[in-house]
Amino acid sequence: MITREQLTQAQERFAALRERVAQVIVGQEPVVEVVLWGILARGHVLLEGVPGLGKTLLVRTLARALGLSFSRIQFTPDLMPADIVGTNILSGDGFRFLPGPVFAHVVLADEVNRATPKTQSALLEAMQEGQVTVGNRTHPLPSPFVVLATQNPIEMEGTYPLPEAQVDRFLFKAEVPFPGEGDLVEIVRRNTEGQGISLPDPVLSAEGVCEAQAVVAEYPLPEPLLEYAARLVLATHPGHPLAPEAVRTYVQYGASPRGSLALVLGAKARAFLAGRHHVAVSDLQAALRPALVHRIIPNFRADADGVTAGDIVDEVAKAVRAP
Repeated sequence: MITREQLTQAQERFAALRERVAQVIVGQEPVVEVVLWGILARGHVLLEGVPGLGKTLLVRTLARALGLSFSRIQFTPDLMPADIVGTNILSGDGFRFLPGPVFAHVVLADEVNRATPKTQSALLEAMQEGQVTVGNRTHPLPSPFVVLATQNPIEMEGTYPLPEAQVDRFLFKAEVPFPGEGDLVEIVRRNTEGQGISLPDPVLSAEGVCEAQAVVAEYPLPEPLLEYAARLVLATHPGHPLAPEAVRTYVQYGASPRGSLALVLGAKARAFLAGRHHVAVSDLQAALRPALVHRIIPNFRADADGVTAGDIVDEVAKAVRAP
C-alpha cells in the first residue's frame, strides 16, 4: 500500500524532472507529458513527426534526467533481429549470450518504419513481455523498460508501415508539432550561443522510477469513470449504438481493448503529474487522443474526404456523455 508521504515525494521528484527537461527541450510540453505517461504506466510511446524536431534529444534528455540507461537503435532496411536483441557467440568456454541494444532502460527505436517487418517484430516480445528469447533461453530486460519509437509521417518511400497489431502495442502516440516562432528563436539561441546545450544531471534513479510506477498503479478509479472510459472506446466502433455519425461513416475498425487500458493508465499518470491524489473526468478526456488515435483505422472514404483518426477521436469525445 502506497502511503501519502511516498505519493508526495514521488510527485515532487517528477516536478523537478520536468524542470530539468525544460532547461534543454524548448516547448513540446504536451509531447513530454505523453512520454512521461508512458514511463509511469509501464508502457511504450510512438513519436510521430518530421525530422529535426528534437525527438532524439527529448528521449536522451529524459533518460539522463531519470537516471536510466539509454540505447539508440537506428532502424534501416538491412537491420536484422539479432542486431536488436543480441546473439549467442562462441567463446573459450562455449557459447555465451551477447546482449543487443534492447537491453537498456530506455530504448529509442529511431525511424522504426524503415526496418523490415521481420526486424520490427523482434521488438514485440520485448515490449509485451519485458524479455527476449534467443535460441532456447529467455533473458529478462532491465526494469523499468520503455521503448520510444519514432517515425516520419510524410516520407513513405522505402518504408514498411507498422502492422496494426504492432502499433497497438504502443500505449500512447504523441504527435510532435513544428515549433512556433518564439520557440524556434529560443532553440536557435540555445544551440548556437556559448557551448550549446548539455544534458541535465539525474534527479531520479531506476528505483525511483519503479516506485513512481507503483504509486500510479495504486491510483483508484471510481466506477463511473471506468464506465466512461469503456463507453469512449466502444463509441469508436461503427456497429455500436454509441458510435457518432463520423465513426459510422469513416471508421473501418475501432480501438482495441488495449485502448481502454491506455485511457485509464494515461488518466492516472496525468493526475499524478498534476500533483493530485485522484483521477478526474478531465484526465480521461486529455488522455483520449494519445490513447486512441493510433488504434482507429479509417476507411477509404475517410482518406477521400481528408478525415483523420484524430478528427474521429475528437467527434467521439463530443458524442459520449461524461459522468
